[in-house]
Amino acid sequence: MSVMATTRLLTRADLDALPDDGLRHELIDGQFVMTPAPGTAHQTLSLRLGSRLDDVIRGTHLKVLAAPCDVVLGPHVVQPDVVVGQRADFTISDLPAPPVLVIEILSPSTSHIDRGRKREIYAEAGVPHYWIVDPNTPSITIFELIDGAYLETDHANGDQTLTIEHPVALAFTPADLLLD
Repeated sequence: MSVMATTRLLTRADLDALPDDGLRHELIDGQFVMTPAPGTAHQTLSLRLGSRLDDVIRGTHLKVLAAPCDVVLGPHVVQPDVVVGQRADFTISDLPAPPVLVIEILSPSTSHIDRGRKREIYAEAGVPHYWIVDPNTPSITIFELIDGAYLETDHANGDQTLTIEHPVALAFTPADLLLD
């Protein structure tokens, strides 16, 4: 991950002016954050989680997308690994409203920001559900926004079954998401 330091705070217009270089670009605290494409375990988890969520919410008022998808939260433009939002809130190019659920899949280059500043940004924006997935364990930690802060409400490792009721009803084990 690299952060492009500047003497002024950058804007969405600056982000939109970047050439398409195959990297993931985010705008956090007025700075560009660029990360390389994720590895195969990361992509497998993203695809399978997105697919399971899509199976459950298809035909409802919710919509699920996997990165890259710009989510605009005030001055920040982030690209969660998987995002669930109100179908009516999506535009043709982004999600300019707080999502219902954000899922970040940890990788060595982004782990500290997913657990740190991005988590703060999601809480400040009022994102009610935040999941952190660790492909190395594999594990999933579920957080819910309560009184403006995330509280861990569930966690599962490997073959432990995770049963989720909100924002959608879903049951799975973290290990199932990586089986080939």
